[in-house]
Amino acid sequence: MNPLPILRDSWYFFSRHLGAIARLCLPLVVLESLAQRLLASATGMEASPAYGLLVGLLFYPLYTAALILFLDARSRGLAVHHRDLLAMALQLWPRFAVLTALSSLLIMLGASLFILPGLWVLIRLAFAEYLLVLDGLPPLAALRESFRLTGEPFWRVLVCVLSVMAPLWLLDAWSLPLLASDGPLAFVLDCLRGFLQLFASVVVFRLFMLVSPRPAVS
Repeated sequence: MNPLPILRDSWYFFSRHLGAIARLCLPLVVLESLAQRLLASATGMEASPAYGLLVGLLFYPLYTAALILFLDARSRGLAVHHRDLLAMALQLWPRFAVLTALSSLLIMLGASLFILPGLWVLIRLAFAEYLLVLDGLPPLAALRESFRLTGEPFWRVLVCVLSVMAPLWLLDAWSLPLLASDGPLAFVLDCLRGFLQLFASVVVFRLFMLVSPRPAVS
């Protein structure tokens, strides 16, 4: 499982279906960014980060589940209407929100010990969302199965995830003063950053397909 072909194939898919992914996910990404900024404006800079996490729990499970369903459908040569994908994502939202909350808690717990434990937890939980959406596992079972599946290919998953996320983290660090402002450019940059993070979902989906391939459509 060479990381370079995975990244290449993922970029080819993402760029080829950029318009469809944007139509499916970008409106929710924009709404999430808008809600975060309205919340920050209402509560002030000293507000608890928990408020921002709650906003993320409203939107992130919806557009991520819809994207995973889209990736699965396209990988099997199926055409599914965006409204159907969003309807299925809405049905998955309660379980996905629980999974997101648990994953965030575990990653923050690892990061509170040191950066490396937090990164280790992030990689070991990388497949949990796909197991919940595609295999129908409940949140705790999805977390356990992700830990099992990411054991052997840990370093490959790490390289692929860091190849995508490290530039985005650098962009976050560079643009942090701008993102803290209230200007329209900061809002656009925030939306763009959220949309580009979807590429990481495409990369991890490709890895997941190699580790746990889906049955073929007859």
